[in-house]
Amino acid sequence: MGRDTVLSRQAIEAMVADGDAVVIFEDYVLRLNSWLHAHPGGDLAIRHMIGRDATSEITLATPSSDLPLSSAPSADAIPLLAEKNVLSQGVDIDSTPDATVFSEKSADGCLQTGSQLKPNSCSRRPSPSGALLPPPKVIDEKALEAARLLPRGRKHMSPEQYTEWAMKQQKDTDRDEYPSLEHDVQLAITAKYMKLHQEIDARGLYQCPYLEYGKEMARYLTLFAFSMFSLYKGWYLVSALFLGLFWHQIMFTAHDAGHRAITQIFEVDTLIGMFIADFCCGLSIGWWKSSHNVHHLITNQPEHDPDIQNVPLFATCPSFFKSLRSTYYDFTFVWDRAAEILVPWQKYTYYPVMGIARFNLYLLSWIHVLFKSSQLGGSKAWWIRPTEIVFMACYWFLFGYMLLLRTLPDWRTRVLYVLVSHIVTMPLHVQITLSHWGMSTADLGEDESFPQRQLRTTMDVDCPAWLDFIHGGLQFQVVHHLFPRVPRHNLRKVQTMVRQFCEETSIPYSILGFTDGNRKVLGRLEEISEQVRILVSCQNYMAETGESGLH
Repeated sequence: MGRDTVLSRQAIEAMVADGDAVVIFEDYVLRLNSWLHAHPGGDLAIRHMIGRDATSEITLATPSSDLPLSSAPSADAIPLLAEKNVLSQGVDIDSTPDATVFSEKSADGCLQTGSQLKPNSCSRRPSPSGALLPPPKVIDEKALEAARLLPRGRKHMSPEQYTEWAMKQQKDTDRDEYPSLEHDVQLAITAKYMKLHQEIDARGLYQCPYLEYGKEMARYLTLFAFSMFSLYKGWYLVSALFLGLFWHQIMFTAHDAGHRAITQIFEVDTLIGMFIADFCCGLSIGWWKSSHNVHHLITNQPEHDPDIQNVPLFATCPSFFKSLRSTYYDFTFVWDRAAEILVPWQKYTYYPVMGIARFNLYLLSWIHVLFKSSQLGGSKAWWIRPTEIVFMACYWFLFGYMLLLRTLPDWRTRVLYVLVSHIVTMPLHVQITLSHWGMSTADLGEDESFPQRQLRTTMDVDCPAWLDFIHGGLQFQVVHHLFPRVPRHNLRKVQTMVRQFCEETSIPYSILGFTDGNRKVLGRLEEISEQVRILVSCQNYMAETGESGLH
């Protein structure tokens, strides 16, 4: 099939139904089958875009695309990239399988030149496995309406009805507060979004201000030096405190490197990220990229975003009441008795769990490098996995053996040293969850544009400029999710432009201070906890009365 071939929507649907990884980019239809198993960032970044217009995601949203361009590909670049067998849909494309271009021109009923294919182009939505999902389950609207009219009688609903009712409340709220999902409205929002990108690029805000990293390095080295000096003097807990602060601060640069926001050279930024995350902190940058790429593409979608899949410890939306299956972990988060016991207390367990979250990251990192290496097969990035294993082994030799076992005097000191150094990093984990856990998790469908979805599911944290180093750029999550390749030291400048964009498009811009942001997250956790209590009362009522919950 030649590049001048025009494909209808029906033809695209048929290709998806046959299992082809078909993605729309501008005026092109791309079949990315051979990328799926050679994609260093994981194949889910591609699979979640199958059958959809991924122009925004490819151009701006993918956290660390390996396209040989400073910020984003243009339509003129696609034929050249295809001829060289290099095309990016997702992140860190470093292999060269064939990426066939199917369509370049347009006609009535096909791809429209100069515009986007309406995202919901297929009557059935492709799943991350490439297969078509069955039509959405029909909700008993009459039962839901009755429940809304009788809010005090919710315990008479079945658990399934109550769950659907609770999910619908968030969708209704979002539809009222955000711009219409009409195609023309969302297309206009996307056009303004792309125009904003061009303005950011023209101002040079995609370029890294290297002088700022000189300041960063001075701060990191100072913290590490204080830790080692205190260790030498026998001030063990002081040493642990400064080591934790060192880990907390330096991981912000690992985040930058993971997004290729430092040198914009894949190999260099990958090595920077691995040195910091794997060697200095014992965490796999490869695991982080794999989950973070998906998080950026489908933010706060309960079935897909691994960052909010924490049952039975936490639930941030009622979707988890249905024993939700994760497309990222390929695992069902079962809603069981443990969840019913733990989730009602999540407001109180939030900070303690964040304090020990680093231990879970160690486990996930080793699982990734030892058992999920197939994501790297066939790629010129073959060296990432063995390098990560070596770097992480070095971390445990230096920290686990040389420092803990050989230097510290006894087991009591060792345990305290580990706890203090790891709990000190708690603000980092709070910061990571702060901008999303209090925001909407409703799926408004594929008609919603990428920028509106990101603004609806993400919140910024307000702070004075002199405190930016404490937050490490994570306080600008709205800006970062819209433009993940902008270096963090430029995010404050872009924030002003994003606010103007929100005013022009009538999309609410969410920003709270750090304290109020924490209150919002705790409020959401408490809200879900109350919903769990109501859910349990529904179950108990049905068990006691034998009623079906249909009234």
